[in-house]
Amino acid sequence: MAKAKSAYVCTDCGSEYSRWLGQCTDCKAWNTISEFRQAKLPVRGGNFSGFAGSVANEQASVQTLDAIDLADLPRFSSGFVEFDRVLGGGIVPGSAILIGGEPGAGKSTLLLQTMCALASSMPALYITGEESLQQVAMRAKRLGLPTNQLKMLSETSVENICHIALKEQPKILVIDSIQVMHMSDIQSAPGSVSQVRESAAYLTRFAKQYHVAILLVGHVTKDGSLAGPKVLEHCIDCSIMLEGSTDSRYRTLRGSKNRFGAVNELGVFAMTGSGLKEVKNPSAIFLSRTEEQTAGSVVMVLWEGTRPLLVEIQALVDHSALGNPRRVAVGAEQNRLSMLLAILHRHGGLQLNDQDVFVNVVGGIKVTETSIDLALILALVSSFKDNALPQDLVIFGEVGLSGEIRPVPSGQERINEAAKHGFKRAIVPFNNKPKQTIEGMEVIGVKKLSEALEVI
Repeated sequence: MAKAKSAYVCTDCGSEYSRWLGQCTDCKAWNTISEFRQAKLPVRGGNFSGFAGSVANEQASVQTLDAIDLADLPRFSSGFVEFDRVLGGGIVPGSAILIGGEPGAGKSTLLLQTMCALASSMPALYITGEESLQQVAMRAKRLGLPTNQLKMLSETSVENICHIALKEQPKILVIDSIQVMHMSDIQSAPGSVSQVRESAAYLTRFAKQYHVAILLVGHVTKDGSLAGPKVLEHCIDCSIMLEGSTDSRYRTLRGSKNRFGAVNELGVFAMTGSGLKEVKNPSAIFLSRTEEQTAGSVVMVLWEGTRPLLVEIQALVDHSALGNPRRVAVGAEQNRLSMLLAILHRHGGLQLNDQDVFVNVVGGIKVTETSIDLALILALVSSFKDNALPQDLVIFGEVGLSGEIRPVPSGQERINEAAKHGFKRAIVPFNNKPKQTIEGMEVIGVKKLSEALEVI
C-alpha cells in the first residue's frame, strides 16, 4: 500500500496547492481550500491506473489511431425516451453518470423506476446509503413498480460495494448517493472533498474495467451547483441535473456534460402519484395560455439540444416608486435583461429607467440561449404600452448591441414547429426567413430593432 499523500484542493475549481491558503489564486474564491489525503488503492480483482480503468501491470504500447479496436458497446434504453434523449440515445456500458438535483426533485424516484424496469432484462443492483431498504421498498410499492427482479443493498463502503458487485455481476449499478460513500484509507468524514473525490474515482475505474454502467446520485449546494470538488465532474462521463421547484409538478432533466452525445438536451417529466411520467410534447404544457389577450405576453421558440420548444414569456413594466427601479428575471439571465433594456433605449427610443421590470418564463424553464432577445424586448414594449400582441404570433431572434437582429441556428425547424402548433404569424431575423412560403403562416423577416417595433 502506497503512503497517503496530503494535498489541498479548492472545492470550487479543483485547483491543487501544497499548503492551505485563504483564497484560491485561480478562481479567487475565499475559504474553499480543504485538505484531503489521496492514496493509491487497489481494487479486488485487479489494479487500476487512472480514471480509464486500465490494468496497471499491462504492458503499455503506442498505437496508431486506425489500429485501435473499435469494439461496439451497444447502448441500452433506460425505459424513458426523455431520459435516453438527455443521455444521447441510451446508457453506454462502462459509463459513469452523475445525476444531481435539489432535495425532493425526484432523483431517487427516477432511478428506482429505471432500475425496476431494467431488472427484468438484465442484472441490476441498487445501492442505497441514505435510506433503509424498507423505505425504498415502501416507495416502490407506492409507485406500483415490479419488485421481484431488482437486487438491493444498503452499504456505504466503496470497497465492499465493488467486492459485492464483482460477485453479482450487474450490468447497471446505482449509488445513492456519492456524498455518503466512504473509503477506509481516507481519514476524513463522508461527504468531504477527499472522500467524494476518491470514491467517485474508485467507482469510475471499476465501471471502465468491468463495463458496468454506474449511476451516481449527487447533492447540490445552496447555489444549485453540484456539491463536492470539480474533479468529480471531470472524471465522470455524463453529468445531468434534475430541476424543478416544489410547487410545480413538472421536472426538467438537462445534460451539462456528455462524452457520448450532445449536451444541453432537455427532457421533461411530470411528477404524479405513481412516479415520474414522460411529457412527450413539452411545447403543449408550456403553452397553456388563456384565451384572453394580455399585454406583455408572447410565445418564443427555443432550441433545446436537438428539438425546438415553444415557451411563453411574460413581461411586466410598472412605474417605480423607488430611486433604484427593480429588475427581476425568473428563468432568464439578469445581466442580459439589463443589456436589452439599454438596447431598447438606444435603438428603440423607449426609456424605462423609472420603471420596475419583471420578466418570467412560464413553466419554470431556464433560458440561456440568445434567441430570447427579440421576444423579450417586444414583450417589454407590449407591457409598457399596454398593447396586447396577437395570440397567433411567435417571435425569436438575437439582438445585437447596435440594434441589428442577428440570425439564430435552426431557424427553419423553429418556424415549422410553430406552424405545427397553429401559429399564423412569426417575426424572425431576416436571414432566418424561409425562401419558400409556409402554408397558412406569415413570416416577417426584420433586420433592425426599429423594424420589429414598427410591425407590432
